Amino acid sequence: MATKKTTAAKPATKPAAVSQVQAEDAIKLLLRWAGDDPAREGLLDTPKRVAKAYKEWFGGYDMHPEEYLKRTFEEVAGYDEMVILRDIEFESHCEHHMAPIIGVAHVGYIPNGRVVGISKLARVVEAYAKRLQVQEKMTAQIANCILDVLQPKGVGVVIVAKHECMTTRGVHKTGVSMVTSKLLGSFREDARTRAEFLQCVGMK
Repeated sequence: MATKKTTAAKPATKPAAVSQVQAEDAIKLLLRWAGDDPAREGLLDTPKRVAKAYKEWFGGYDMHPEEYLKRTFEEVAGYDEMVILRDIEFESHCEHHMAPIIGVAHVGYIPNGRVVGISKLARVVEAYAKRLQVQEKMTAQIANCILDVLQPKGVGVVIVAKHECMTTRGVHKTGVSMVTSKLLGSFREDARTRAEFLQCVGMK
């Protein structure tokens, strides 16, 4: 069954470069806005630490997830059943409040003659997670990227995550998880394939 090709979302064009000094000055400004003194002893190195943390948290903007999937293997003895990687832990940040999103991703696909190293699927998740995100978009980006590059018979992505923008502010509801899914190709079109995938990732 032919699989419709989608276009993996690409990050927006990068704005003008910001220097380390500019980033640290911005953090000092926020500290003053919050009511504290960035010149006091306990906060002297905070701007540098925060800037370093941001580089790590948002490193996905310098990653190219489609590149991780370009090396594939065809010597798989005709294997054409599901390949599923469950419980891929990730940390992301919501684009509305820049609060953490902590969760796991389940990724599966049905090969169409070639497979990819399983660590590469985890790297695709990481590349999209390390950007400002909404969970729905991140789920679709991962699935579309795998479909576009590998051209498998089907792709399934399920993400389960907790959003600290909901637990630490606003409505203050702890213990709430959000579940999103993106099913493409045979995962969407064939009820039995869809049910098998969801059962394998513990969603049924």
